[in-house]
Amino acid sequence: MGKSQVKLFKPYQQNQLQLLPPSLDSLIGESHPVRMVSELIDQLDISLLIEQYSDRGASSYHPRMMLKVLAYGYMRNIYSSRKLEMAIKENIHFMWLSGGNRPDHHSINRFRSGRLKESLKTIFSQLVLLFHEAGYLSIKQLYTDGTKLEANANRYTFVWSKSTQKNRQRVASQLEELWRYAEGVAKEELMDTQPCDFDKLDPEAVAQTLEKIDQALQKVEQESEAVEDQGGAEELKKNDRK
Repeated sequence: MGKSQVKLFKPYQQNQLQLLPPSLDSLIGESHPVRMVSELIDQLDISLLIEQYSDRGASSYHPRMMLKVLAYGYMRNIYSSRKLEMAIKENIHFMWLSGGNRPDHHSINRFRSGRLKESLKTIFSQLVLLFHEAGYLSIKQLYTDGTKLEANANRYTFVWSKSTQKNRQRVASQLEELWRYAEGVAKEELMDTQPCDFDKLDPEAVAQTLEKIDQALQKVEQESEAVEDQGGAEELKKNDRK
């Protein structure tokens, strides 16, 4: 048998602890659109929005943070409060925007359907038009097999680019259609009282599933070793015949 060659791989230690873990900010490019969204919303005067909050009772998520999450989510074609909740848990850009806060889908939907109901459309439209006129964002129609999709928000998608065609009236018209869809999603989700999908998982069921996976992997490993042992035995037999 020929001498086996050593395979070279980059280091991979999934559970290795770091003395100084990286910050989310360091993982996001300096020119990434999420930074522009955050910076623009930081410059907005939201004093009227803040006045809607009470100075009594439990603390609330900061409206500026919630506004950033919603605006960036919409620009990423994410309208469902459940999907926004998941993005805050899994997507570094949303994690960075939320500053470590993790509002659930109920909090997100109550915010946009309650305190922000009258102003979100205006704020979001102004942001989109500003980005569009600066040449960073456009709204394009989607096509499938040459046929225009007419169903809900699938008709349009936001595209980040520096070569957009400037047409304020057309973009404003597209925003109206997208907004009707977003309002429809928000209205439907107000009746959604179920917890997040992850919260529904039974810990005991998860443990049982992981145990079954471990057993399956052990079986695969045993079968692989048996095949290798059989191959080695056959090789010895061949050598004995020589």
